[in-house]
Amino acid sequence: MAPPLLRFLLLRLKHASFAELSYRMRQKARSARIRSARPYAPARHDSPVSLSGLAVPVMEPEVSLARVEAVLAGERYTLNTGARTLDRWQAALAGTRGGMRGDADLRVVWEPARLQHLTVLFAYLARKPRESADRVREFARNELLGWLDANPFPQGPNYRSAMECALRIPVFFYALKLLPDLQPAESARIVAALHAHAEWIEANLSLYSSLGNHTVCEAAGLVFAGGVFRDHDRGRRWLVRGIGLLGQELVRQVLPDGGALEQSLFYHRFVLDVYWLTAGFLEGSGLRDCGDWRRRLRFGEEFLSGFALPGAGYPSIGDADDGCAVAPGLSPLREPPFPHDAACRVFPDAGYTVVGTASGGRITFDHGPLGMPPLYNHGHADALSITLSVRGVELLVDPGTYRYNGAPGWRRYFKGTSAHNTVTVDGLDQAVQQTGFIWSSPYACRLLAREEGPAGCRVEAEHDGYLRLKEPLSHRRTLAVHGDWAVVTDRFHGSGEHEFDLHLHLHPSAVVSREGGDWYVSRGGSRISLSLLGGDDFELLQGGEGGHLGWYSPRYGVKLSSAVLRCRRKGSCAAVSFQTVIGWGAPPDRLP
Repeated sequence: MAPPLLRFLLLRLKHASFAELSYRMRQKARSARIRSARPYAPARHDSPVSLSGLAVPVMEPEVSLARVEAVLAGERYTLNTGARTLDRWQAALAGTRGGMRGDADLRVVWEPARLQHLTVLFAYLARKPRESADRVREFARNELLGWLDANPFPQGPNYRSAMECALRIPVFFYALKLLPDLQPAESARIVAALHAHAEWIEANLSLYSSLGNHTVCEAAGLVFAGGVFRDHDRGRRWLVRGIGLLGQELVRQVLPDGGALEQSLFYHRFVLDVYWLTAGFLEGSGLRDCGDWRRRLRFGEEFLSGFALPGAGYPSIGDADDGCAVAPGLSPLREPPFPHDAACRVFPDAGYTVVGTASGGRITFDHGPLGMPPLYNHGHADALSITLSVRGVELLVDPGTYRYNGAPGWRRYFKGTSAHNTVTVDGLDQAVQQTGFIWSSPYACRLLAREEGPAGCRVEAEHDGYLRLKEPLSHRRTLAVHGDWAVVTDRFHGSGEHEFDLHLHLHPSAVVSREGGDWYVSRGGSRISLSLLGGDDFELLQGGEGGHLGWYSPRYGVKLSSAVLRCRRKGSCAAVSFQTVIGWGAPPDRLP
């Protein structure tokens, strides 16, 4: 088998068109020229930037003095990774341009280099320029200049991603705008860094098969840089290019029903925030009216509002790396979602149904595609999976992401079908994982039926991920909700004998008990019952008892042992089905 990096490159090549190959060759040549050239340095007569009229976007909520003090005392954002491990990974990746090193996770190394701890300080200074200002400004100045000293362009891992460069450009702009005591030479260094970052982004835009959330970030970086350099041809070019890409990707990545083409709730939140931040900069600076963006963005907000949990979180559907468009705990000024009052909300373009009940139960049902073609990078093989929360307390969960790099076995598990509340056939995923970010044999889902009534609804869908098997089959799931009860029915159509595993993943802090023929899951004052009709029963498994099954990742880089209920059956498609009864209230007169 080819080494991982070579295999990844060969797979990327397989998905590339002739136009993309041509673009990649030009991209490499231009990047090489930038690496060998002297960095941009503004001359005395150049008057390279004009900050007059440029606005720092509004960020929410207001930053407290306590949070400022935490940053001044050394708080950094490291994705739950200790300083010693982070230092070791940085050393392992220093000087490399491609590939991984051992267990090093490049995504973690990038997080502190986004400099978003400085964004917290700048958000504070933008609202309270006189309170503790001198100390805060001096700290921000020293931190930023120190980072530039330690990371000369374009050396080291922090310049391997144009997206990471793009996320730093607003920080450079905030520094130029909010640190009036910078010496001319210091301002020139920051301007030069901003220019170098923008030039690097322009040369390395994520286009063709790489289009995705990276593209949106890179375009936003060009917009901020273009605003700073708007009096020069290169700046105007960046501005036009960035705005054009953002307009293109908005209607592609944010679907007509507001859902995400990328099939990740986390990345949808991230992408929408990049748009809100950029719109705030453009409109506040008088550079563009973004009214044509706002309607689509509000549909995106409406979509996310259907999944929202207390504390501004979402179920861990699809990949999540816990990154932020602005900074942890800070967001750009957003417009509210369009109002809605439907108990059963179907998003046909994204492929989700969200059912809410009067007692606070909420079920999500995934009948959408694998992810964003052609690579499906951040999608999980979770077709027909469900989650359930009661009064905001998660009980049946999507186990999350854990890590992107340095732990391929765990990456494979958390993206795979067995890690989701659906049915696995013959121990196989619904699609084929080629690498941690490339899928092949993507499945398609179809919404077959939707019925709504005063007390509930019924939704039926199927996927074709197992048609690739030697003895092919399709999986059809019906979700029927009536009051505080739901019945989930799984049927299969196809040939041959197979092994069918139904999994239900439980939150790690849930307490599981058995009473009579039912299973009970309790957490945070909420309780659900689970049972199988037809004489079947679940077995209770726990993470850590062999294999990867039974793990939950609440945050990037963190995994916790959790319980899983599994029912395994072997037989023909005609002979095997599952009927799962879930209750979170008083017994009904009849099952839905």
